[in-house]
Amino acid sequence: MENAILSKIRGGLIVSCQALENEPLHSSYIMQRMAVAAMRGGAVGIRANTVEDILKIREEVNLPLIGIIKRKYKDSDVMITPTMSEIDELMEVKPDILAMDGTDRIRPGGEILEDFFGKVREKYPEQLFMADCSTLTEGVRAAKMGFDIIGTTLRGYTSYTKDAVLPDIDLMRSMVKNTGKPVIAEGGIWTPEQLGRVIRTGVWAAVIGTAITRPKDITEKFVKVLTT
Repeated sequence: MENAILSKIRGGLIVSCQALENEPLHSSYIMQRMAVAAMRGGAVGIRANTVEDILKIREEVNLPLIGIIKRKYKDSDVMITPTMSEIDELMEVKPDILAMDGTDRIRPGGEILEDFFGKVREKYPEQLFMADCSTLTEGVRAAKMGFDIIGTTLRGYTSYTKDAVLPDIDLMRSMVKNTGKPVIAEGGIWTPEQLGRVIRTGVWAAVIGTAITRPKDITEKFVKVLTT
């Protein structure tokens, strides 16, 4: 029987509503209004960063929510839900889906993903977990580890994929074919036409963030046309 949360997001658009401390729209209230706008526009889900934003968004939005905490540690490049501390914080508010870095990179404290996720799954056996990956190998490995959902989120954001052209349609198609798990496509989707191509790969759903919820980046994209 298909999971109820997965059923609700199937074939739809998830909007990422995030703003880090150094960004102009950093505010739980502003992220809530972004999420409300996305909901009214037809989004099937929201991706949000921090417990504070999740709680504020939930006051007005009843869509399935993918929760993360971005936090930097000096000894690792992993930033998306990197340690058990962030997992525990998120589980206090129980996001419908909890996402974490699913790449080959070493986590804080020298921990590898297999060991870390084993502990997480044992502690929270009923939670839906999503692996944010950057390569097919990572996606297949995460699926075998027991992640419920595989994401292409970190394509282009690891040192070994920084030259990838986004959105990476071939990767999305390969993830669908080879992981045996629902794949959520994310990364570099800027136009409705691109979104159509992405969905036709067979992915479960797609996430768009910057192109919808980051006006500074959107403005820069337009301004660049005028200065080149």
